[in-house]
Amino acid sequence: MTIPLLRNSPVGRLVKVPAGYETFVPDPLPRQLDLDAPLVYALDKASRAVSLLAGIGETLPNPYLLIRPFMRREAVLSSRIEGTQASLSDVFIFDASEARRDPAGDAREVANYAAALEHGLQRLGELSLSVRLMNELHARLLAGVRGEDKTPGQLRTRQVWIADRGTTIEQARFVPPPAEAVRDLLGDLEQFLNEELQMPPLVQAALAHYQFEAIHPYLDGNGRVGRLLIILFLCAKDVLTTPLLYLSAYFERLRSDYYDRLFGVSATGDWHAWLAFFLRGVETQAKDAAARSRRLHHVQTEYRARFKGIRSSNATRLLDELFMAPVITAPGAARLLGVTLAAAHRLLERLVALGVVVEDRSMRPRLYIARDLLWELERPFVEEQGGQISLLSPQ
Repeated sequence: MTIPLLRNSPVGRLVKVPAGYETFVPDPLPRQLDLDAPLVYALDKASRAVSLLAGIGETLPNPYLLIRPFMRREAVLSSRIEGTQASLSDVFIFDASEARRDPAGDAREVANYAAALEHGLQRLGELSLSVRLMNELHARLLAGVRGEDKTPGQLRTRQVWIADRGTTIEQARFVPPPAEAVRDLLGDLEQFLNEELQMPPLVQAALAHYQFEAIHPYLDGNGRVGRLLIILFLCAKDVLTTPLLYLSAYFERLRSDYYDRLFGVSATGDWHAWLAFFLRGVETQAKDAAARSRRLHHVQTEYRARFKGIRSSNATRLLDELFMAPVITAPGAARLLGVTLAAAHRLLERLVALGVVVEDRSMRPRLYIARDLLWELERPFVEEQGGQISLLSPQ
């Protein structure tokens, strides 16, 4: 039980509720924060990595071909933190398959995350980063999946706690604020997200993410909504022109550190340790996205070279579609291109012959998979000694 560690918190207070247990209510976020030299250095490295990624996004012939697969990758990894087991391949197969086989429901949960992210990006031109937008994200996240009984799109009206399944509130690792405090706390967070502060946007994003997780405003799905807000905030602040930077891979790989740094803020007000962790994640994932973008562009160039001599606009359109969704069926290709099923089969067989896709006959309709693209998207990102960063080959 961690409640005693929160008694002297400099960033919040314990509030005892009528039921007899104590909850943690965070203070409003600071509007100014002094950064020491190591943090300034970490911020500079993260900012340079993000600028490099933004530049790559602007120089790619069609960066939008990468947005959808990067979104799907983020959806897989963010959902994995919450316990889903679906792989990126599973999700693309789920998207493409007419049968929509998903016994555990994991692929649908991931698909919901991607749909919520797409919705949020579309709504940025219409809505501020607001409680209303958070509720819309939450509603899409939980539609038709586990948690759909947890009032999707509505702030919680009862107490929640953070603990292993089956653990009582008295044994919880963290007990967020009582339900009646949630709306006011979110009001301050909404204001913080939309204020023009003399604070670097990456620092502002880190503080906002902590605060959302500390408030825990929903009965379920808080972690995923909180991670969605990071990319939406960075796009709203024009830190990124294309949504290619996602932190869930970093949080998932260092899950214990992620939770410890968040709790450290609540317990001791240690913003610096959380910011150092967050900024390192931004730098790492920005470099990951930049390297991955370059490799995918290389694959695209190789594929186009194989198309020399093929005078078919439909083949080029299908190639672009494969970059957005590396798994397709003949019926799906026929609908996409507006051609007959027979014509779609002929075109896909030509792509098989060129080595662009492989055929999987284990499902009906059969799947055509751009395996090289999937490999590039699924490669894990690792750091080697000496600070050099490289991509591992798939096993």
